Amino acid sequence: MEAMIERCAGLDVHQETVVACVIFGPLDKKPKTSIETFSTTTTGLLALSDWLATLQVSDVVMESTGVYWKPIWNILEGSFHLVLANARHVKNVPGRKTDVKDAELLAKLLRCGLIESNFVPPEDIRDLRDLTRYRKKLIHHRTSEQNRIHKILQDANIKLTSVLSDIFGVSGRRILEAILNGEKIETDGLRKMVDWRTKASITDIASAINGRIRRHHRDMLRYHWEHMSYLEKAIEELEKQIDQLLSPYRKEVELLDGIPGVNKAAAATFIAEMGVNMSVFKSAKHLASWAGVSPGNYESAGKKNK
Repeated sequence: MEAMIERCAGLDVHQETVVACVIFGPLDKKPKTSIETFSTTTTGLLALSDWLATLQVSDVVMESTGVYWKPIWNILEGSFHLVLANARHVKNVPGRKTDVKDAELLAKLLRCGLIESNFVPPEDIRDLRDLTRYRKKLIHHRTSEQNRIHKILQDANIKLTSVLSDIFGVSGRRILEAILNGEKIETDGLRKMVDWRTKASITDIASAINGRIRRHHRDMLRYHWEHMSYLEKAIEELEKQIDQLLSPYRKEVELLDGIPGVNKAAAATFIAEMGVNMSVFKSAKHLASWAGVSPGNYESAGKKNK
């Protein structure tokens, strides 16, 4: 195989240690090899960076092993050309797998230009990705708490869902808070709670909330309500942070927001997952494949398998 990089390094990453193999020398001659093991603490990774710099390494490759590659990437980013390899594409020969040989294999493949780097967005986009993914998790948790509140209301024979399209709207929240506080809801008080845009009549709503609620129901509702309120506050704070990180990308957000079916929240997710520099993808097909929205192609002996 033809060598393409004079000085490169392969890193076999683990939770506590990282084995580094540096291959260096003229492209037309047999290269020299240097191997060292470092701790994955910040001190150890800074020592790794200094060692690579001493050997004048230009390119470094590592596998995308769980989350263990991230601290190494953060330390080495900006000092070297980093390549994140898909572990499926760089498997070692069976029976020859050790930490040293894995690092050496990565370095050899990189030296010959046989490793294609995975897409790793810039730091601000990575931060945005963490926030948008966490927002999605919190929204799912909030929905779960709302479903539990629905369940408790049904158990207490309170049929708010039959008269209100959204019991977590303005009217529904006022009524639920009154129920949580153990208030006796009279017709006049109910009329003040219900928003004027509500289609259901006061009589129907009064009949729907005339259930058999016990102390146990109120306690359970309070647990779910307080957790839901906490999640909503956390989501609101996340939205503010996401909006701040999107400040440099207002133009891109506006362009994405102009697509039918895409709102600002979805636009933020698109930018967080894909970035804004489309030159990192070879074509639109590669972008679709990377995003997981195109089927794989598995053909053997003339037969296509799913």
